[in-house]
Amino acid sequence: MLDCTDPTDRSNAIAAAVRAVEGGSVIVLPTDTLYGVGADAFSPSAVTGVLAAKGRGRDMPVPVLVGSWQTIEGLVSYVTPPTRALIEAFWPGGLTLIVEHAPSLAWDLGDARGTVGIRMPLHPVALELLERTGPMAVSSANRTSMPPATTAQQAYDQLGESVSVYLDGGPVPIGKPSTIVDLTGDVPRLVREGAVTLAQLTEVVGVVETR
Repeated sequence: MLDCTDPTDRSNAIAAAVRAVEGGSVIVLPTDTLYGVGADAFSPSAVTGVLAAKGRGRDMPVPVLVGSWQTIEGLVSYVTPPTRALIEAFWPGGLTLIVEHAPSLAWDLGDARGTVGIRMPLHPVALELLERTGPMAVSSANRTSMPPATTAQQAYDQLGESVSVYLDGGPVPIGKPSTIVDLTGDVPRLVREGAVTLAQLTEVVGVVETR
């Protein structure tokens, strides 16, 4: 468990996490919504490690965290106007956007059928890490069907030695999952309401399907 609450310790902790990610290992990191368990998004074996740590199958693909707005430009074929509007309104923050990823990307996040869920978290530790690692495949740091972790200790209690490095940034600010919006159809569709409300979404893009 590596402390990220002190600036000096945080620098060393993030450096250790970067080395672990670059080596194909699985780590736990704090985000604004919940703690996440993640790995290099472009390493299929590392992503498999994330799924194994959670006890989760390929039928539930792993979302991707990015460290900047610009990163999404290289991950999708085309950024639609609703996508851009939601990014400008809620990133960094608790909104995951499901989009069609660029066909050229060499990654395997599970049975995603050409789509990917992408989010930019509002957390200094996560953003500093992502700036150095690039996009990471990150899911909530818990075993499937168990409560999501809001502290590093809760994540460790569930995931144990399946994770190489635990970054402890203290309790997360929000403590609820991100909202998920599917932007692969003609109209944005709410998949899960969480940190961002339906009312907030409709203020930005108008109609949002809820079925």
